[in-house]
Amino acid sequence: MSPLESLVAANLLFVGGHLLMSHPLRAPMVGALGERGFLGVYSLVSVALLAWVGHLFPQAQSIWMAWPSGDALWIVASVLTIFALALLLGSLRGNPALPQTDALAAANARARGVYAVTRHPMMWAFALWAMAHILVWPSPRTLVTAGAMGVLALLGAHLQDGKKRALMGDAWAAWEAKTSYWPRLSSFARIGWGLWLAALALWLAATWLHMWMAGIPAGIFRWTG
Repeated sequence: MSPLESLVAANLLFVGGHLLMSHPLRAPMVGALGERGFLGVYSLVSVALLAWVGHLFPQAQSIWMAWPSGDALWIVASVLTIFALALLLGSLRGNPALPQTDALAAANARARGVYAVTRHPMMWAFALWAMAHILVWPSPRTLVTAGAMGVLALLGAHLQDGKKRALMGDAWAAWEAKTSYWPRLSSFARIGWGLWLAALALWLAATWLHMWMAGIPAGIFRWTG
């Protein structure tokens, strides 16, 4: 296989492995391994497949781009990334979708912060990250890898609703009634200045590291470097 074909295969396995282990294979794996054993195997397989994608990504380099990338797209991508980081940071507390959270108590709470934006802030953070990368660097390897990550995030969020509804019944149905799958843009203003400042600081650090790790200046360093 060519490097790009190998990368496609690795991404398909990464996405497929996540969806299979999270849904049809979860119950039999938990029954055989226990909850902690399942989480261990799930994490190990996921990290191994992601490492494989990371190993193949540099080998699939190409000069072909689906469209030209100019300053306007870099600005849009920067804004998307800051929004993504705000959602990601806010999702680390009070998230009923996370395995270590008291899901029932979180689902019965008032939807505030990032949960006023969407009930899947972490998944939408990954999706926005993927969109930003596709916008500014639409090479075959980016379209494949970022596209796979975006599809996994949004499809996984949709399937997660069904799984949580089956497990939690009325509690999750009530959480769905208070929240939205699709981000409510007007609610971004309600997540708090502290979270915005933390997201901006993390964005500055991440875009500074981007030059050293990926060799491509990003964020304000695209214009100031």
